[in-house]
Amino acid sequence: MIDRIGSATLHLGDALEILTTLERGVFDALIADPPYCSGGTTAGERIAVPSRKYQTSSDRGLYPEFAGDTMDQRSFYAWSTLWLSRARAAVRPGGIAAVFSDWRQLPVTTDALQAAGWIWRGIAVWDKTERCRPQLGRYRQQAEYVVWGTNGPRPLAGPVAPGVLRAGVPRFKRHIAGKPIEVMEGLLAVVDGPVLDPFMGSAPVGLACARRGLAYLGIEVVPEIYRIAVDRLTAGPDA
Repeated sequence: MIDRIGSATLHLGDALEILTTLERGVFDALIADPPYCSGGTTAGERIAVPSRKYQTSSDRGLYPEFAGDTMDQRSFYAWSTLWLSRARAAVRPGGIAAVFSDWRQLPVTTDALQAAGWIWRGIAVWDKTERCRPQLGRYRQQAEYVVWGTNGPRPLAGPVAPGVLRAGVPRFKRHIAGKPIEVMEGLLAVVDGPVLDPFMGSAPVGLACARRGLAYLGIEVVPEIYRIAVDRLTAGPDA
């Protein structure tokens, strides 16, 4: 299934399959928020549905379950290398990749980015602010990370994007792991062409692209979540 909403094109299906069908070298940036596969330390815990791994009991059932979050670290590395390699073929030379991760999967994500042929350039930080749940006697898990790189050389020219993106987790979300649109807008500060998003979710990247007037291609494998993204983008950039 394909939906076109303004300058956005949305695909319902598996990113590994759809990425191979895209025209080569047309996107200016890859912005990706893949499943982290970081919840749970045992096999039984890893295969639990995301709502049991990442939500308190009072919040369960509020959002659809997302897919692809049951891999162990070796499988996650292999899968990440595969989709990152296929996505790189669709990004122009010098284009940017920005991939979200949490602290557990940060090392393997930096490895997979390089194994897929990208040049690793650094790590940006999403500061989720003090609204994050405290841990008594410990540091807050207040940050998630954006591993970023380029498809070959990239000239030192153009605008500057922030290295720390500070925004609280949205109080009203449409996805278990929904990110603030403002964070995505910050990542797009150095992007001036079409954006590829293989794990669209509820489309915060798509909405940020709409606000900035950028063409967008999003992919989502879960039909219920795909429909949420379609509805949000249809409603407009402030949805």
